[in-house]
Amino acid sequence: MFLFIEQGGRLLQEGTREGLKGPFWGDYFRSVKNLGGWNDGDTVMANFVGHPMQGAVSGYIQVQNDDFGRYQEFGLEPEYWRSRMRAMFFSAAYSLNFELGPLSEASIGNVGKKPGTMGAIDLVFTPVGGLGWQITEDAMDRFFIRWVERKTDNLGILIITRSMLNPSRAFANILRFRVPWHRDTRPGITFRR
Repeated sequence: MFLFIEQGGRLLQEGTREGLKGPFWGDYFRSVKNLGGWNDGDTVMANFVGHPMQGAVSGYIQVQNDDFGRYQEFGLEPEYWRSRMRAMFFSAAYSLNFELGPLSEASIGNVGKKPGTMGAIDLVFTPVGGLGWQITEDAMDRFFIRWVERKTDNLGILIITRSMLNPSRAFANILRFRVPWHRDTRPGITFRR
């Protein structure tokens, strides 16, 4: 579902639709063949914020589908770190598919067809930056959001805090048809106290 949402968003762009007018498979293989070097010409925001968030969302999708990992919270326990490493490897596979798979930037809009528009940065920084983003959200949830939950019963503050301070987890929750502020590790905020 996440891939369809992302690629569906690409189809709203005129340049992407223009790229679909040529021979699909020929353009796709030319795009993939041009993968080279580190840089892809994207903005700093795309490479160092957007792609890590994509990595964190795909990591949370993996965690939510891991019967053991979904109950792990940030800490020094090896189980937490193993679960997040599994999430990073899933994120790497997702990123590879997003960039180069049959329903990818290379096939939909032919990113990479023009030399210099596809580089290794996304294939590396999406899962690695995503792991860092996910760990940061996990730590924020354990140490700050839980602190806020102990200090107030204001439903609006609790919803905003859980959702806005964990945006990747919130989006992954929406993708599994849960409220953005859902947590597998504790009760919903409307049922507290």
